[in-house]
Formats: sequence, C-alpha cells, structure tokens
Amino acid sequence: MKITPEEIVRAPKVLLHDHLDGGLRPQTVAELAREIGHELPAAPEQLGEWFRESADSGSLERYLETFAHTVAVMQTAESLTRVATECVEDLAADGIVYAEVRYAPELHLSGDLDLDHVVRAVGAGFAEGERRAAEAGRPIVVRQIVTAMRHAARSMEIAELAVRYRDQGVVGFDIAGAEAGYPPTRHLDAFEYLQRENAHFTIHAGEGFGLPSIWQAIQWCGADRLGHGVRIVDDITHTADGDVRLGRLAAYVRDKRIPLEMCPSSNVQTGAAPSLAEHPAGLLTRLRFRVTINTDNRLMSGTSLSREFAGLADAFGYELADLQWFTLNAMKSAFLPFDQRLALINNVIKPGYAALGAERAFAQMHHGTF
Repeated sequence: MKITPEEIVRAPKVLLHDHLDGGLRPQTVAELAREIGHELPAAPEQLGEWFRESADSGSLERYLETFAHTVAVMQTAESLTRVATECVEDLAADGIVYAEVRYAPELHLSGDLDLDHVVRAVGAGFAEGERRAAEAGRPIVVRQIVTAMRHAARSMEIAELAVRYRDQGVVGFDIAGAEAGYPPTRHLDAFEYLQRENAHFTIHAGEGFGLPSIWQAIQWCGADRLGHGVRIVDDITHTADGDVRLGRLAAYVRDKRIPLEMCPSSNVQTGAAPSLAEHPAGLLTRLRFRVTINTDNRLMSGTSLSREFAGLADAFGYELADLQWFTLNAMKSAFLPFDQRLALINNVIKPGYAALGAERAFAQMHHGTF
C-alpha cells in the first residue's frame, strides 16, 4: 500500500538544512515590504508564484537573486522575530519534530541591528514559535545555525558569534553563497578556530561546484556535515558489468558516515540534478551513504519536507521504513547534544513511525490485502 501524503505529514521528521530567509510566507513578505516601502516584483497574490518561477532557472546565481526581497524585509528585530516565529509554526504544522534553521546574520545589518541583536531576535522568534507549536499539540525543537557568506570576509566574526551563543540556541556554523571562485579554504582560519573551540559546523559544498569543493570542505576544513554534497556522485563509476565503484573521496565520505544534507527540489532548480527521478539521493541511498532529506528554501522551491519525501517516494518507491531511515539519519547527524538526540529518537521518532506502521497494517488487514 503506497504511503499517502497525509501519512507523510503525520510522520515525525527532522530537518537539518533550511534557510530562514528562504522560507518566508508570501503574505508576510508583502506585509513587511509595505511597512518599509520596499518595492516587490509582483502583486501580493502572485508573489509566491514569482519566487518559485524566478528560482526555477537552472542557475544557482539566479536562484540566489530572489533573496534580495526576503532579506530586505528582515532588517529589524521585530521582523526577524516574526519571521522566525512563523518559520517554527510552519515546520511544526508539517510534522517536523526537530529542525536546524540557518541564516546569515551579516545580511541583516542595514538597519540599527548588530550581529548579537540579530541572533537574539531570531532566538526570541524560535522560542515563541516553539511555545505556540506546543500549545497546538505539535511540539518541536528548533535551533540556529549561523552562516557566513563565502564571498565576504566576516567568517571569523560569525564563527565567534556561533561560539558565543552556543548555549543560547546556536548549535552550528556554516558558509553559504556561490561556490565557484569562493572555495571553503578562504575561511580556513574560521574553521580552525571552531575546531579549537569544539564547535560544530557544516559547509555548503558539492552543489554549484564539484569534487574539489567537497574535498576541501572535509579534508582541509574538517566539516562535520556537507550542505548538499550531490556532486559526490562524480566520484562513483558504473562498471560494464553493472557494478558500482566508489572513488577514494566517495568511499571516505561513506566510511566516515559524513552526513549529506540533500535538498532534491532545490537541486533540480539550480541545475545540480537533472530531475527528481535522476536525483543522486536515489543512488546514494541505495549505497547507504548517510543521506538526509531537506527543504533548503521552502518559499523559492514551493516545498515542505513532506513534499520532498512524497516526491522521492514517487520517484524511487520509498515506503515508511525508508522515511524513518532518512529521519534517523538526520537526527543522528544533528548538532544537538547526544542525550537530547537520543531522547527524540527513542521517545518521539521511533514511537511515531511504529504507530503509523501499526495503523497501516490494520488498514491493510481491514481491506483484505493480507
């Protein structure tokens, strides 16, 4: 019996790669833009469609241009807190029980805020969102990942920010932006600082650029996880007899269980994958890499984690057990402390999937499919 969209929404899910400035509600963008006099490229009712169409260009650079409008309306403490609160509510409504949401504090300083104000405003929004979600009977835990822009020169400041707030809701650090021409090694001092401070970090690598980006992120910078990492398939060859052979880097990534933060819809939009049916997640899952499934930018991709799961289930025939595998991969790979990860796995995720499985078994018996 094929898993239904409703069951996927109800399944407890974990999200590791989601951008705060890529997940705004279109109505919120319109309202905040009106308040500050920011001119938008489309009428409020067409705004969601405009973001999706503009992002669906096959170019990472063009995709990133859409963020000018979301970032523009996120320059005050009030707007950041509102966006963060709504983000948590939307994730909880999609059945997500744990999420790490990332954003670049340096992009929110055109008003009166400094880096610390930005982190505190987002933190206040996440706390309020968690409170509202719990009240609605959909408890969720959400943490921040602070991101430095790879073309800029503030990565050390942002790394220090991550360490400064690591006991106040910031669980990790990241670099993002166009990969080509901006290798992760440009920010080596920040990564070495984070390692000395025993801090967690992920690196966008292997999305818009190939294997050298992944190799540098892991072997030079020491990334705990890879943001996207789809181009690791370039180090996997298919032999004439139908077998699969892993190159040194791919084997290392699999052997070390380095998590891949895969974002299927986004990867198709930016040209990192030709289609959902041909997305490397299929092969990498079959080869048992540490694959996690993510949304990247929910507004630009018009997506949710449930939609990502549903698309993969259609493309590759995934069932409930596969979705649980992705979810456990993500929870094991989260930057949350081990005991808290374990509690969510044993008390929320496994019981949630067990209950869904029991319901499905009962429904199959009831319909005489056994």
